Amino acid sequence: MEGIVSTRGDVYSFGIVVMETFTRRKPTDEMFVGEMNIKQWITKSLLPDAIKDGVVDGNLLGTEQEDDDFVSKRDCLSSIMRLALACCAESPEERINMKEAVATLKKIRTKFLKDIAGGVLLNHPLVQHFN
Repeated sequence: MEGIVSTRGDVYSFGIVVMETFTRRKPTDEMFVGEMNIKQWITKSLLPDAIKDGVVDGNLLGTEQEDDDFVSKRDCLSSIMRLALACCAESPEERINMKEAVATLKKIRTKFLKDIAGGVLLNHPLVQHFN
């Protein structure tokens, strides 16, 4: 906001890019008028344990009727949106750092893989490659 380049500013940008990626909306989208912005929209969409329908890209989530992993996907995407918001705290001092963001992403991934496969996939070589 002050035009100062810092790693905390990079974390903020990372959070915005995550929001854009998973919602398929840009902060300049026409739906964000007046006081409403992408951060507020996502904050208001988060329920205590989930995210409201229509916020994340529907291609990522699917529907509860057609996908056995719907709840696991919804929980994963909710966690990712919470992480993005933590990266975008107004005050730079309140933002998490990139090491914390990466650690959180790894935890989200591990939980998701356990949820959808009962832990079976965690020993798969491709999954091990990304640990």
